Amino acid sequence: MEQNTIMGNKFRKIGVLTSGGDAPGMNSCVRAVVRTALYHGIECYGIRRGYNGLISGDIIKLDQKSVAHTINRGGTILYTARSKEFMTEEGQRKAASTCKFLGLDSVIAIGGDGTFRGAQALSKFGVNVIGIPATIDNDISCTNYCLGFDTAANTAIECIDKLRDTMQSHERCSVVEVMGRNAGYLAMYVGLAVGATAVLVPEKPIDFESDVIEKIRKARFNGFTHYMIVVAEGAGSAAEIAKQIKDAIDLDPRVTVLGHIQRGGSPTGRDRVNATKMGYMAVELLLQGCTNRIICTHDGKFTDVDIQEGLADISKKYVGDAYNAYQLSDLAGASKLFARAAEVSAAL
Repeated sequence: MEQNTIMGNKFRKIGVLTSGGDAPGMNSCVRAVVRTALYHGIECYGIRRGYNGLISGDIIKLDQKSVAHTINRGGTILYTARSKEFMTEEGQRKAASTCKFLGLDSVIAIGGDGTFRGAQALSKFGVNVIGIPATIDNDISCTNYCLGFDTAANTAIECIDKLRDTMQSHERCSVVEVMGRNAGYLAMYVGLAVGATAVLVPEKPIDFESDVIEKIRKARFNGFTHYMIVVAEGAGSAAEIAKQIKDAIDLDPRVTVLGHIQRGGSPTGRDRVNATKMGYMAVELLLQGCTNRIICTHDGKFTDVDIQEGLADISKKYVGDAYNAYQLSDLAGASKLFARAAEVSAAL
């Protein structure tokens, strides 16, 4: 088969790794990378345990059998880890030397912002890289969507729907903490989907009285006897939020921290399809001679940006659409409140 060329060099081998927090859809993406590479006659190697694997040489050859029946599996068959050594220039130099020693022409890195910074560091040592966004926080600035977000959101929604059943039966208040240290996308999406009484996110300063207590009071006045508060972990501790509610109003909230269950599970159809498209596109970009890129989505279309440009402002700005929709749903409840208040006033 005719050899592909990239930046003047023969293109024979590529490596693929997953790094940082795992996200549903990573296996689907690895599978697509491997199958696309093999289709073009390119050898594909799995770099295990993220950048640690590049430093230590923990690398295996991947074939069709290696990725068979993985499209539906959560987690990552390549394992993942965060590497302190790779954060140093010496560690980055070792990783680049491994690529050169093994003859890896390019590395496809699947993960979040830390993963992309690592890929950018590799590129400075002459390694061709492509980044694919995968993080349940969905907080990469250069893309509208990251692999794993849809699955994580649906996992949280399913858990909260079940929790609501028992809350309603016992007429309780529940405070649920979801992931999102620096970004409230997951919390806001989930809160909107479950009809939460209040949603707290790190991007918006919290006025506890108006953002939580007043909303509970409105819901109670409207005849509700159970209340759901969704909190992004970066907005505060669910236990502390529950204590503040108990101190302010005659409720004894129950706390649920969903934790790492949000990272697991079989990826949804959306994550499987997007992962497959992104993995395919990563290899195709390399074949076209495009390197040091991040694959992203904008307005439902797949595209790519320069890795330096993509990392220029890695903290995704808080998108208010979901919050505005949540506020509108709250206003709908408020209109009912005002109508009922008028009825009560007229009856007095």
